[in-house]
This record gives sequence, structure tokens and C-alpha cells, in this order.
Amino acid sequence: MTHLSLFLPSFSLLSRFSIFASTLLIVCVAYAQVDKPLVLVVPFPPGGSTDITARTIQTKLSERIGKPVVIENRAGAASQIATQHVARSPADGNTLLVSFDNHAINPIVKPKLPYDTFKDFVGVSLLVRFPLVIAANPSVPANNLAGFIEAARKKPGAYSYASTGVGSLNQLAMEDIKRKFGIFVLHVPYGGGGPAIQAVVSNTASLTLLSYAALKGQIQADKLKPLAVTGSRRLPELPQTPTVAESGYPNFDAYSWIGIFAPADTSPAILKKLTADFQAVLNDPEIKAKLTQGGFDVLASDGPSLDRYTKTEFDRWGQFVKTTQLKLDD
Repeated sequence: MTHLSLFLPSFSLLSRFSIFASTLLIVCVAYAQVDKPLVLVVPFPPGGSTDITARTIQTKLSERIGKPVVIENRAGAASQIATQHVARSPADGNTLLVSFDNHAINPIVKPKLPYDTFKDFVGVSLLVRFPLVIAANPSVPANNLAGFIEAARKKPGAYSYASTGVGSLNQLAMEDIKRKFGIFVLHVPYGGGGPAIQAVVSNTASLTLLSYAALKGQIQADKLKPLAVTGSRRLPELPQTPTVAESGYPNFDAYSWIGIFAPADTSPAILKKLTADFQAVLNDPEIKAKLTQGGFDVLASDGPSLDRYTKTEFDRWGQFVKTTQLKLDD
């Protein structure tokens, strides 16, 4: 007993040191995570709707979470490069994907993706939804979609449209319109909204379909003219521009959308905090006004709602591609 008692103080001291060291490590790790910037990975170059949305909320989000928010543009391969990068990133809530309709459509276009859209990601928040504005170069001899349809029928193959990539929503929406009216308009895919806009402004392509936020500057400068919007109602910012439904395609609507996704293994606690942060920023009166003025409907949903919406869009456009046997090749 005497010999054993000699070791008890040392053992107690060692235990206390171990506990202190473990606690210090946990605190240091937690501090490092807080100090680490939040990276929002955008799959397209600057200038498109996804990039605009991310930059609109960037400053307020940084203020809300108390650390830097970095926008990282990883363009290429119809958003696959950025998406794969986030799928392989640590599930610590510090690297998130700012994706849009391509997230639901890519599995239709490319069944062998380097990631699984529905297994490798979990939704954080569906940020916004918005109709596309069909905007043309001023040289196009039409001031609305009905006039463009007539011009395209008279000169098959004379016009082209710029999309943000093969299998993008703006391609699928325009292909749907083409089939309805029986016209041929050449599809020219680009690597994002910015390049697509420049193609139409330079008259390399006749028209494009993008958000009003992305097209606003060029429309106001008379470098592009709006022909129609793909939503169920006219945009307040473009009251004279009819919907596609008003142009002869009843019940047609097509909305692009932008959401935040995290790697699938992200903990529920982190996801809950992220969702609350994004919802708070999106509902900030200043941010909401900026987005609304850009033609966006602010949704600020929770994660499960985004996951359900992604699946709904996958089903809708998957059925369209299957029914029309639309060929989607690079």
C-alpha cells in the first residue's frame, strides 16, 4: 500500500495534464474552424446570375458569421469542376457550392458524372428563383417573341442562341420553345452567362436566355432588347415584355434557381447554423431589395426543400429530354 500511494499523486497530475491538453486541442481546433474563411464556390465565370447572387450576399453574410466570405469561381465542364471540388472538400461547413439548375440537369445530360448529385450533397438553402429573359441583339428584326418566331420561320437557320452550356436550363427552355413553334435556331453553348452575353452583344449569336440581373446593364444601354420572359407573369422591371405563354405557348414556364449545397457528410448542427445564416441574410431588407430589383424571387428555404426541388427539376427535364429524344452532346 505504501509503494502504491507513492504513485497516486503522479498519476493524478498526469491525468489532469492529459485532460487539459485534450481540452486545449479541442479549443484550438474550434478556433481554427471559426477563423477559417467560408468559401462559396461558383461554377461559372464572373458576370452570370450565380456569381451575381453570391456577390450580392457576400458582405452581409460575412458580417453575420463574423469571418471572411470568399467567392471562388471554378468554371468549366458545365459546372462539374466546381461541383466535384466541393464534393471532395472537408465536410466542415467552410466550403459550399453555389449551384443552380445545372445541379439537377447534369445527371440527365451526363449519367457518368465524377460525383453523385443526390448522394454526395445535401441542401442548405434554396436562395432564389427567377424566370429567364429572352434577349436579342438589336439587329434581330423583332421586338417580341412572336415577331422572332415569324422571322425564324422565314429564314430557317439564320439565327442562333447562346446558352450557358450543353444541357443548361436555357438550352432546354429554348429547345422546348423551338419544338412548340416548329423553328430552327442554332444552339451555341458557352461557358457561363458572361460569355453568352458578350456573344449576343457582339452579334456572334442572335439571342440568349438569362436572368434580368445578368442582362439589366446591356438592356438599359440598348445593347440588347428583351423579347419575352419565361415566367408565369411579366417582370415588374420589364412591364412591356410579354411572357412566353402570352406569346402563343399557353401554360409554359421555366425558372432558373440558385441554391447552396454542402458535402453530404456535413453534420446536422452545422447545416442548421448555415441555413439560419443564409435565411437571415436573404431576408435582410437591403439584400432582398437588391435581389428583387434584379428580377429574383427570394425564397430563403431550408435544406430539405432545396433537395426536394432539385429532384422535382431532375424529373421534369429528364422526362422532357426522354420524350423529345433531345440529343445533348458537347
